[in-house]
Amino acid sequence: MEPKRNYDREMRAILGGLPPGEKPRLLLHACCGPCSSAVLEMLARYFQITLFYYNPNIAPEAEYQKRLGELERLVAEMPLESPVEFLSCEYDGEAFAAIARGLEDAPEGGPRCAKCFRLRLERTARAAAEGKFDFFTTTLTVSPLKNAPLLNAIGQAVGAEYGVRFLPSDFKKRDGYKRSIQLSREYGLYRQDYCGCVYSAAERRHKAEKKEENAHGCTP
Repeated sequence: MEPKRNYDREMRAILGGLPPGEKPRLLLHACCGPCSSAVLEMLARYFQITLFYYNPNIAPEAEYQKRLGELERLVAEMPLESPVEFLSCEYDGEAFAAIARGLEDAPEGGPRCAKCFRLRLERTARAAAEGKFDFFTTTLTVSPLKNAPLLNAIGQAVGAEYGVRFLPSDFKKRDGYKRSIQLSREYGLYRQDYCGCVYSAAERRHKAEKKEENAHGCTP
């Protein structure tokens, strides 16, 4: 059995080995403002960051635009050690619908999510290669609900495919997730209660309904 990898330690080793002087360029896939907050705060010390907002899983489109707007507001208001740029993507809900076909009933965190991760990270790797970035990574590992080993495995695979170095991460470590909550409160960020897709929204509604039923249930 292979030893369990410590992605946070791997990332810190890379950051510690960066040569002094001009910061390397990082394409950072961002899922939303709250998840990006603590990640930006930490990585802006080491990189010239461009945010890549490609999340075709988010539905409806109004939700997609709302999360993008909050991300843009955060960057405009948050003091960071280096300026942050944006690389825009048009809403592409059909791309997610295509990879989710046949997996509509898969549980949250299962094969549908794995395909969604790959869809987003592969598009990020391709954009990083086209833009000649030094590294790419994703904010998704800040969430305790996301599979960090899976995200890192996919990131490294698509990075090798496109010839761009993937920055390993587990951003929830060292109180990263806790810090993201603190910053979200500080900036009054909209925090959604589902990952973004229609399936996670339905699962969230189902859990809320069950909770309400239990709260109002009769006891013998």
